[in-house]
Amino acid sequence: MCQQNLRSQVVALLLLFTTLITPSRAEDQPASLRIQEEIWALPLPLPMFAYLVRPVGDGPFPLVIMNHGVSLNRTDRSFFPPVEFRDAAKWFAKRGYLVVAPVGTGYGAAAIDIPEHGLYGPFFSKVGKCSNPNFRAPGLAVAQVDLWIIDYMAAEKRIVPKDVIVVGQSAGGWAAIALSSLNPSQVKAIIVFAAGRGGRVDNKPNNNCAPDTLVEATGEFGRTSRVPMLWIYIENDTFFGPPLSKRMHEAFTTAGGKAEYHVVPPFGGEGHFFIDSPDAVPIWAPLVTKFLDEQG
Repeated sequence: MCQQNLRSQVVALLLLFTTLITPSRAEDQPASLRIQEEIWALPLPLPMFAYLVRPVGDGPFPLVIMNHGVSLNRTDRSFFPPVEFRDAAKWFAKRGYLVVAPVGTGYGAAAIDIPEHGLYGPFFSKVGKCSNPNFRAPGLAVAQVDLWIIDYMAAEKRIVPKDVIVVGQSAGGWAAIALSSLNPSQVKAIIVFAAGRGGRVDNKPNNNCAPDTLVEATGEFGRTSRVPMLWIYIENDTFFGPPLSKRMHEAFTTAGGKAEYHVVPPFGGEGHFFIDSPDAVPIWAPLVTKFLDEQG
C-alpha cells in the first residue's frame, strides 16, 4: 500500500511539473528550429528528475548535460526548483542540442530528510570539515551521474553518443572538472561557470574553505584531464573570486589540463549566479559559440 501511495505521489509530481513546463512559444524561437521542454524521471542507479529541452523531432541529437550547484542546507534543498538555467538550456536547444539538467539526489522532490522519523534521502555532496576537506570525491560522485545519463540517453537512442558537452555551475562546474579527469570518450568539450567547492564559509563573502586544498585538488584533476574546457568566472563572484579562480586555473593547466580561462565584468549584485540570468546570455554566448566552433 505504501509503495502504491509513493508511486501515486511520483505520478502526481510529474503531472504537476508537466503542466508547469510547456512547449516554448513560437515567438521565443528561431523560425528554423522549434524546441520543447519536458520533465523526465531518469531510471538511473540513483533515480532522479531532470529538466529536458530539445528540438522538436526524433533525433538523435548531440547532448548537453547541465550540472547545478550545491546547497548544504537540507531545507533549501527541499525547495530546489525543478528548472535551473532555463534560458541557458534553451540557448543550447535552439542550436540543435538535447539538454538534460538533472535535479541531483537530495534536492527538490527527492529531498527526504526527516530525522525524527528516521528518513534520510541520498545526498553525496558534503566535503567534510574545512580542517581536512575532501573536494575530490563529491566532484567525482556527480561526474558518475553524468556518465549514467550519457549511457541512458545513448541506450534510448536519443543522442549522438560521441558528441556530448557537459556544462556546470559552481559545484556542478567542479563536478565537470572532475569528469574531465576521467576523459570519457563520449565527451568532446566541457564548459564551467564559477566552478569550485567550499565557497562562502558561514555565508561570508570571499571566505573559502581551505582554498589551498581546493587549488591542490584542481591540479590533481588537471594531471589526467585532456578534454578541451572553457572556464568562465565573474569579477564580482564572492564564492570563487578572480584571485582564487586564477590559482585554480594555473594549477590545472600546469599539471597538463586544457582550459581556456575568462573573467567577465561584474554582473548584478552577486556574480556567482551569472548563468541563472537571461540577461547574462548575450555576455557568455559569444565566448561559448567561439569555443564550440573551435571544437568542430
